Amino acid sequence: MRPYDIIHKTRDGIGLSKEEINFLIDGYVKGEIEEYQMAAWAMAVYFRGVATTEVAWLTEAMVNSGSRVDLSGIQGIKVDKHSTGGVGDTTTIVLAPLVAAAGVPVAKMSGRGLGHTGGTLDKLESFSGFRVSLGMEEFVDNVNRAKISVMGQTAEFVPADGKLYGLRDVTATVDSIPLIASSIMSKKIAAGADALVLDVKVGNGAFMGNSEDAKVLAKTMVDIGEHLGLHTVAVLSAMDRPLGRAVGNALEVKEAIEVLQNGGPSDLRELCLELGSRMLVLGGGAKGLAAGRQRLEHVLASGLALAKLKELVENQGGNSTLVDQPQLLPTAAIQQEVVAPRGGWITEMDTAGIGNAAQILGAGRSKKGESIDLAVGLEILAKTGDRIDEGQPLTILHANSQAAADAAGKAVLSCYSIGKEKKDPLPLFLGEIGG
Repeated sequence: MRPYDIIHKTRDGIGLSKEEINFLIDGYVKGEIEEYQMAAWAMAVYFRGVATTEVAWLTEAMVNSGSRVDLSGIQGIKVDKHSTGGVGDTTTIVLAPLVAAAGVPVAKMSGRGLGHTGGTLDKLESFSGFRVSLGMEEFVDNVNRAKISVMGQTAEFVPADGKLYGLRDVTATVDSIPLIASSIMSKKIAAGADALVLDVKVGNGAFMGNSEDAKVLAKTMVDIGEHLGLHTVAVLSAMDRPLGRAVGNALEVKEAIEVLQNGGPSDLRELCLELGSRMLVLGGGAKGLAAGRQRLEHVLASGLALAKLKELVENQGGNSTLVDQPQLLPTAAIQQEVVAPRGGWITEMDTAGIGNAAQILGAGRSKKGESIDLAVGLEILAKTGDRIDEGQPLTILHANSQAAADAAGKAVLSCYSIGKEKKDPLPLFLGEIGG
């Protein structure tokens, strides 16, 4: 086989065999296929696309480039959850203890934030002492004892994806649906779960700006999962405005605690109940979505879900008293309002821009390995569809320098469009695939 022939076939829309895809990925990881050749193939995929079976084979080849996580030592059906990313997307910190408290084991491998999207590991490290680097024996033992553990991915975990994503990032091929789908699903399959619930975001704060593209991505990932033996369900949810009110690591942890106290923003709570109900059904913890939701509402109201978060933090070396006293979590020195320049209706929000404003404050990173400030971020007080008056606060900035606060304030103002007529935001839920 020759890389040239594989590139040529993909460029001309001719399907590849499983053996050709294995050859391509294996050779690329080993350094036997040049970067420029892989870049040419990625661009061919971007313009031509590939068949569903080819995407599944590509995903499998990427999984096989590294080690798979063996969760066979964990009792019960392991259900994973993945979000395609957004702004203020705090769902994992609510969902993991919520579902675990309802009796379904959650063995979660998560990542760090990059760009305008936050990372679960960064948020959990707001609890001083919290360890995300765990050995597999400890990870499995935690889940068997407490039904929950969250850890970071290892270097041996799907190396093909790390290498290929880095290439896509510099060759304008990041937003190729087959390559996005194989990237996400290779990591989820390698993580060893038995079933998966996907939260596919739609809107200007997400990978997919419109619902049609999001449906194609969701369907592609569900098909990959079913083809490779991972039962997968996808929910499409809105990301044309931030989820909840908080954007920033410790701020989002505080908001997650509010939800686990049976309060918090209604949109964040509702999304967690919808996703969690599906996790319970897939994990054998409920016979239907209505029963799953009822069970989750009980563990919220009873305090069991909040206690499970406390147990997670304690088991991984974190200061669990912060769950009961969230006001002691990292706090920024400056709280500064951004006010509306005029009255009217908020007709649109640049959601990715809100995430970028949080990055200006220091809540996010522009490249891997950068340090971040866990205390800083934004509280969103007004969103699309809200009526506002001149001088009314739109957001509160949490900053540790005045210069950063002033720069972020200007960025936030540019994210709000204010008009004379009301314009409704997207519905929170836009569909389901594979349910």
